Amino acid sequence: METNQAAENLQVIRTLMERSALYRRTLAPIMFCVGTLGVVAALGGIVLKVETLRLFCAWWLVTALVAVAGAFLIARRQALKDREPFWSPPTRRVTQALVPPLAAGLLFSLVLMVFNPGQLRWLFIFPNAMFYGCAVHAAGFFMPRGIKLFGWAIIMLAGLAWPGIAMFECDPNPRLDHALMGFFFGGLHLAYGIYLYFTEQRKNEA
Repeated sequence: METNQAAENLQVIRTLMERSALYRRTLAPIMFCVGTLGVVAALGGIVLKVETLRLFCAWWLVTALVAVAGAFLIARRQALKDREPFWSPPTRRVTQALVPPLAAGLLFSLVLMVFNPGQLRWLFIFPNAMFYGCAVHAAGFFMPRGIKLFGWAIIMLAGLAWPGIAMFECDPNPRLDHALMGFFFGGLHLAYGIYLYFTEQRKNEA
């Protein structure tokens, strides 16, 4: 039994190494998709005046679900295009790495919605950004190295910004809070997607 498990793990590692180029090609459109959704959701939240904590949480949780669905659809399309099985052992490993931090963020958000501690939207923003950064970093163990650095960037930026907002935002500003969500889940993803796109182009030209 242990021999079979070791053989399966070895095969997964070998497959991940063989498909590193495929995962890198898939990452750029996923980042563009998630980043665009993040920016649109931030602008939509400001325009539609999504301000109360419960509405704010619900708005961004729905955005997250749409982003996850979009990411999986893009990954599936790329797998079909390259004639690769979508729900392969490597895909299962990446999913298993992503799920625990994302589930923790979801449970934390639902608790916030139930207890509704005033208009402290930053209680939703920064923990979820850090949970998400942890999820991205965990997935990075099965993907190109840059994704782990991207996860660390999200964690560090959220950790640095959190004390400042908590201390100095005396009058909670919903526009600023949506802008922060748009930065973490929109702008950063678009920037990383642009980086992946141009580095992949240079690699293909070489």
